[in-house]
Amino acid sequence: MHNPPALALTPAQLDQVHELPYEQAVHPYYLAQGPVKAIVTIRFGLTTHRGCYGECNFCAIAAHQGRMIVSRSEASIVREAASFKNHKSFKGIIPDVGGPSANMYRLDCRRKAVKGACPDKRCLFPERCQQLSCDHGPQLKLLKKLRELPGVKRVFVASGLRVDLFDDHSDAYLKELITHHVSGQLKLAPEHSVASVLRLMGKPDNSSLLRFKQRFEQINREAGKPQYLSYYFIAAHPGCDESCMQAARSFASRELGLIPEQVQVFTPLPSTWSAVMYFTGRDPFTGESLFVEKNQHRKQKQKDILTAKPEAASSRVAPEPKMGYRTRHARQKR
Repeated sequence: MHNPPALALTPAQLDQVHELPYEQAVHPYYLAQGPVKAIVTIRFGLTTHRGCYGECNFCAIAAHQGRMIVSRSEASIVREAASFKNHKSFKGIIPDVGGPSANMYRLDCRRKAVKGACPDKRCLFPERCQQLSCDHGPQLKLLKKLRELPGVKRVFVASGLRVDLFDDHSDAYLKELITHHVSGQLKLAPEHSVASVLRLMGKPDNSSLLRFKQRFEQINREAGKPQYLSYYFIAAHPGCDESCMQAARSFASRELGLIPEQVQVFTPLPSTWSAVMYFTGRDPFTGESLFVEKNQHRKQKQKDILTAKPEAASSRVAPEPKMGYRTRHARQKR
């Protein structure tokens, strides 16, 4: 038995939740056990919205927070930021202003506002729906107000961005981010490069990523800023084998100019389509059989293929452990 999900909070309710008088501190019980590094990132970070239009098959955010964006009011976010100056640990740095995807704040779909989410169509896959607005003006206005607050020195956008929400009219937004709101690196999540794996992930192809990278680097050169892009990848997603990871490594080296460091071995999360693929070995949308890597050593091997430094290429994968007596004996008994 499963209870239906709670209704999404309204913007007013979201404002109220985030403006409660939180301590912005680690609980004394945990602090007694030593420093908690995560507090540095979240203590003075600002959540601008909930929900995600992406609906990636491996991600549970849409299931948890909804397929519609609920944004806080600008006034509420500014009030929360202004309250930071009263905290003894605040040094004038707001490390993140964002949500599941930072550049979805106040992006609206005319159809969703009236009829709710489409039952048989996604907003961003296989391509962006034309009903979805890509106006980043409200976020630009918000960021400008935040950095003008007394006592605020820098305001950063550290949450990941959806590059497929940038179009030919997004230059002003990108220039503003690069000039004022990048702390050295901007996070992107292409996740893979092989078309068949991206389709199973519910991710678009990498054409928008490469266009964004080219424009990001051009604007940085013009601004004289040594800033970079960092990329998240997933290894061992259903449908992905070692040859796919070799192709992803070649793509990263050739097109992105790096060897990825931020690579996660796929985890089948409850309520996600990718978990269905993992446990059934089938594509739930076509019924086709899929290769699914379930051996832990070979999952790690997929990750190692992508992350190994060039000088270690010949020995980047450790040999598979030999089967011990207990393992052999257990198999013989079965």
